[in-house]
Amino acid sequence: MAVTARFKKPHIHLPIQMAKITQQLIIETAEALIERTEKSEVTLSQIADELNITHAALYKHFKNKQELWAAVAKDWFNLMISEQISINMANSASPQEVLHDWLWAFVNAKKRAYNENPKMFALNTQYVDSNPMVLRDVLWDSYQIIDRFMDYNDPHFERAEAILSAFAVFSLPSFKESWNSPDYQERFERIWSLIKQGV
Repeated sequence: MAVTARFKKPHIHLPIQMAKITQQLIIETAEALIERTEKSEVTLSQIADELNITHAALYKHFKNKQELWAAVAKDWFNLMISEQISINMANSASPQEVLHDWLWAFVNAKKRAYNENPKMFALNTQYVDSNPMVLRDVLWDSYQIIDRFMDYNDPHFERAEAILSAFAVFSLPSFKESWNSPDYQERFERIWSLIKQGV
């Protein structure tokens, strides 16, 4: 899978004149260091050394360390979860069916990311787990998607957030040990049955 290859970059020091330093390059460098060091947070100095720039130069792209780690978490989430969700809305008779299918695809993308590389899953979700506001930011695009196909037009995405919260047992890393249980889909459908009339 191309996703795995992204985290297997060789250890290369790029002279600053050879590579334009961008937010995305910094994020990818941090991800490569996470993979190589097997630590959820590498230092800004390590990232700067890898890019052959000064530590201070990183602050041109990120206000602080927290902003960088939030960006790394969101990038990983988008790559491993959001971009893996594919549903055919033409086959769905109602917005509720689209929501059901999207939620099922979402929780299975989380499960697949965990099963394919448990170590990277743990490293990339550790920061988010201890920072609820970062988690909300990471999920913001998902709230927008739900709001759009349900036609809620909620400027704060409160209904979408509530819907996704109902499925926390299928998406929060602290529940990952239960994702391969034989009754996984049955439990999902039970929760769906409880909320579907209210969406």
